Amino acid sequence: MNTTTNPSAVRSRNEITKALLKLMGKYPYSEITVTQIVMETNLVRKTFYRNFTSKDDVLDAIINNAIIEYTDALVESDEDPLAVIFAFCEKNRKLLKLLHKNNMLYLLLLKLNETLPKISETTDKEKNPFAKLMTGLEPDYLIAFNVGAIWNVIFKWVDRGMTDSPEKIKTTIENYLSRLH
Repeated sequence: MNTTTNPSAVRSRNEITKALLKLMGKYPYSEITVTQIVMETNLVRKTFYRNFTSKDDVLDAIINNAIIEYTDALVESDEDPLAVIFAFCEKNRKLLKLLHKNNMLYLLLLKLNETLPKISETTDKEKNPFAKLMTGLEPDYLIAFNVGAIWNVIFKWVDRGMTDSPEKIKTTIENYLSRLH
């Protein structure tokens, strides 16, 4: 993906990503073509390729942007991490449902497994919500454990149509964890 901050390029990228998401609501991802994405926009094919290499590159950019938003909120928020996760999910409900519909939620998990260890290494320990839990322990395993556990719960929630309240799920998780002590 081209990462220039030129306003025209940013508008084009936004238009292309919105077009892909719109098409994913109508068609299976595997059937969507670059031609369809371009036809859904007011852009020409050349503009598409000036910004992205493929439809997979567009989807990767969408997921990357969501993950950046999520990790920024996780680091900056004073709320507990579960609250931040559910707020992220509520805000990105459409994306989560589209990924689920296309059996692609695993892409989010892969990106989280790639991104969160880097964030953990580079984030100020005062702002890292997991620093107290991991001090003196092997962070890579703990991050993988947390990502797998929490995000599999999120994936189950999406699979169920996101109808249960985040508070209900959070309470269930907290009750379970309290039994481990």
